[in-house]
Amino acid sequence: MGLPLKALLRWTVLALLLAWQPLAASATATAVTEYAVKSALLLKLTRFVYLPTEQEDRPRHLCILGQNPFGDTLQQLNQASAPDQQVELVFLSATEQAPGCNYVFISQSERRRLGSILRQLDGLPLVTISDLRGFARNGGMVEFALTNEQGSQLNILINRKTASRQGITFNAQLLRLATLVNE
Repeated sequence: MGLPLKALLRWTVLALLLAWQPLAASATATAVTEYAVKSALLLKLTRFVYLPTEQEDRPRHLCILGQNPFGDTLQQLNQASAPDQQVELVFLSATEQAPGCNYVFISQSERRRLGSILRQLDGLPLVTISDLRGFARNGGMVEFALTNEQGSQLNILINRKTASRQGITFNAQLLRLATLVNE
C-alpha cells in the first residue's frame, strides 16, 4: 500500500530540496528549485487524475506548450520513475498538436495567448495545467500557485467545474490537498 498523497508530496519536495541544496548559493537556485518541485508535482499529478475511460487504455502523454521552464529536470525525474509511472513527454509548438495529449502544461511564455489556447483546448479530454497566476480562475483546470510574500509556498488550485465538462475527475486525496476555485 502506497503513501497517502500528502505524505508522498511532502517527501518528494523534501528530497528535491535536499538534492538541489548545493545550488543555493547561486542566483538561479530559486528558479531551479521552484521548477524542480513543480516537475515532481506535475509527474505525481498524473497518478491522481482520472481521465475519461477512452483515454485510460493509451500511454499517458504529458505535453509542454511553449518554452520549457523545467530544463532537464522533468525528463530526469520521469526517467527515474518506475516504468509504469513514466509518461511520454512531448514538447508542443502549437495548440493544434494537443489532441494527442492527456495533460498539457501551458508555460509562462504563452501568457498573452492564454484565452485563445483555453478556447482551442475546450472540449478535448485532457487536463490543462499551468503556473500562470489566475489560471484556474480563468478556465484552466490545475494551477501551481506560489503563495506568501517570499513566493516559497506552492499550492495546487483546481477548477473542478472546467474539469468535469471534459470528463476529468480528481482523486479525493488530491482534492483534500488542493484549493478548489470557481471560474
